[in-house]
Amino acid sequence: MSGRTRARGCPERTCVGCRVRATKGDLLRVVEAGGACVPDPRGTLPGRGAYLHPVKACLDLAVRRRAFVRALRARGPLGTADVDRFVEQAVEADMSTKNTSAARNPAQPGTSRVGSGSRLR
Repeated sequence: MSGRTRARGCPERTCVGCRVRATKGDLLRVVEAGGACVPDPRGTLPGRGAYLHPVKACLDLAVRRRAFVRALRARGPLGTADVDRFVEQAVEADMSTKNTSAARNPAQPGTSRVGSGSRLR
């Protein structure tokens, strides 16, 4: 393989809350619209975007550090109520999928389900 040939990687962005790099698909894009931060999960809204892990801790860090104002190059404080609501819904949806997957797979972690049923002949 020549030095000019490289494998294509997926785009990475930095979370404005925790400052950790992650793939673009793992982060939530946030844009400024009308003096407020608006979540852009599809990444199609116009304007400058800031990326954030969709968890409450990263959102709190970003608000406390005033990272949205800097990243979006906005003038004055920005409201984050829409982003907060979106993150809460994402966390609730994540918790419900974990609960339903645990209900479907009642085996305890570390145990094997092999041999517990009837054998195939």
